[in-house]
Amino acid sequence: MLLKKYPVDILAPFCRELMKAAGVPPEDAGVVTDVLIDASLEGIDTHGISRLPIYISRLRNGRINSRPQIKVDRTGAMAAVDGDNGLGQLVAVRSMKIAIELAGQYGVGFVTTKHSNHFGAASYYCKMATRWQMIGMAFTNSPPGIPPWGGRKPYFGTNPIAFAFPTNEYPVVVDMSSSTVARGNIILAAREGREIPLGWAIDAEGRPTTDPQKALGGAVLPVGGAKGYALALAVEVLSGILSGSAYGPGVGWIYDDSLEPANVGHCFLAIDVSRLMSLETFHKRMADMIQGVKAVPLAKGFEQILIPGERRRVKAKQRVREGIPVDENLLQELNQLAMELGVRTLES
Repeated sequence: MLLKKYPVDILAPFCRELMKAAGVPPEDAGVVTDVLIDASLEGIDTHGISRLPIYISRLRNGRINSRPQIKVDRTGAMAAVDGDNGLGQLVAVRSMKIAIELAGQYGVGFVTTKHSNHFGAASYYCKMATRWQMIGMAFTNSPPGIPPWGGRKPYFGTNPIAFAFPTNEYPVVVDMSSSTVARGNIILAAREGREIPLGWAIDAEGRPTTDPQKALGGAVLPVGGAKGYALALAVEVLSGILSGSAYGPGVGWIYDDSLEPANVGHCFLAIDVSRLMSLETFHKRMADMIQGVKAVPLAKGFEQILIPGERRRVKAKQRVREGIPVDENLLQELNQLAMELGVRTLES
């Protein structure tokens, strides 16, 4: 698969213009672009600009609301957000901002979100909190992807769990799916026509498969077996049940032909560290832990111990220097959309 690399200062304006041409207000298009570019820079290509074609398609056919009127209902340190079927990144950024505001006032801010859409990489919203020296947490449900342990039919989404912790340097970022792999990796493999590793998924009959198309018709396996299933259920309660959004098989998948809103649910938490101890003390304790973790003797075959989020940070620095890779198929999709919408295409 041929790849061409584009610098951020070319790719970001292009993404913004595509969304604006699809009816998204300029400021909102900028917010969504920032989230997508951040994911692509960190090497999370399944949740970055590769999602733009499906978002544009759903904006154009009305399945996603290009100009949502986001509503917020606050009660003490908690808030309930209604995303009005807006782009998930836009709704999630607004929701986490509210959680941060509440944490600044009460020490903790808890926000549930309904009537949203796929919001990309959960880590982005957690990192927002660390800019205010707060701990951030983010959860979301998603279309049925993994079966309950012992089943062969999907019920829960791949339901990610993310945390970010401030330090005196870079935040420690934990971002993981409840499944063995994010469904986006299988979607990407299917689009690129390559096999997936054995152990990622099962087909519709419950048999292990390396065919991404059969996997998309079957189920992604939960991480850690029954433990991953339990995590997915917990995220479903926080993001789906508690928010009042769709849950389980009721969550829509924007890759199908339905015109019904996906009604994805999210959940966000911000914790003001300074209410529990001084930031200086917290940073020192974090630094001591990181130093201790990295000092653990290496197992055979390993060259270093990485802290969660460290690999992504290294990848981001590399891509800032070298550009974000765009494969040939995605480039064709993006340029086709650009021509249809009257936007200047990317050079191929």
